Amino acid sequence: MRPIKNVFEAILKYGHDEDFAPVATEDFVSTDAPAGSKEKIEILAERIAKGMPLWHEDDRIDYTGLTGAVRPRE
Repeated sequence: MRPIKNVFEAILKYGHDEDFAPVATEDFVSTDAPAGSKEKIEILAERIAKGMPLWHEDDRIDYTGLTGAVRPRE
């Protein structure tokens, strides 16, 4: 029997995730992607699918140094 890979597999097998513990492998690296960005959401989804912790202690925590496009109102 193969080991449970992620929290979704744990829920399917046991009906809960109480005993699932994410594992930080060498692939678990921080990201500079800002919160809410498509890139950050994709990284979080990948972490969950791989059974890693959701948050890395060195992930970006603010929007310092970022600029955004300003669109004039119509």
